Amino acid sequence: MRPDYELLIFDWDGTLADSIGRIVDAMRDAAVLSNRPVRDDLAIKGIIGLGLPEAIRTLYPDISSNDLIDFRQRYADRYMALDAEPSQLFDDVHASLEHFRAQGYRMAVATGKARRGLDRVLKAHGWLDYFDITRAADETASKPDPLMLHEILTHCGVKPEKALMIGDSSFDLLMARNAGMDSVAVGYGAQELDSLRAFEPRLAIEHFSELRTWLGTRSAESSLLE
Repeated sequence: MRPDYELLIFDWDGTLADSIGRIVDAMRDAAVLSNRPVRDDLAIKGIIGLGLPEAIRTLYPDISSNDLIDFRQRYADRYMALDAEPSQLFDDVHASLEHFRAQGYRMAVATGKARRGLDRVLKAHGWLDYFDITRAADETASKPDPLMLHEILTHCGVKPEKALMIGDSSFDLLMARNAGMDSVAVGYGAQELDSLRAFEPRLAIEHFSELRTWLGTRSAESSLLE
């Protein structure tokens, strides 16, 4: 039986990988090294999901172009040092993704990470060829612009109503809305579920396994209607 959704699109940081703490620490360290005010954890978590230049500009609107380049490099250096061993996947992510593949779903990643960083973590998990397509922020428009989702849909030949975006930030859910796509809000990553519910996700979860249960229930119900 063909599932009602054909394509599952995942954010990476805070959705598949438990990396939010390292991002916060690297951003705070980069601020200190750049002689910039250190933003609190809530503010930093609030920009996770954006491309790195957009994230830095959001935290420091007055930053010059040259200072942005320096800050970006300091952040990248600190994050690489902290992430020498790539962040672990959240519980049940690997098993669920294997299940989704077995069920016939196509899968993609849409992330605020740069291509270099994404390829590094995909390689660490043996996933360079695992997804149908991956899109990184430095090769397309940053979230919440829907361009990366449009590119994924075009590559996979899937209509927006047959795709589902799963993410832990407002940028993920707004991007999905801008693309005419359903979304799932993840509450164990960067942002709280209460704030994400404003974007009317089809599902709000506190554990990745809840996505597998929900999709299984939908498939079972669709099967009964056939």
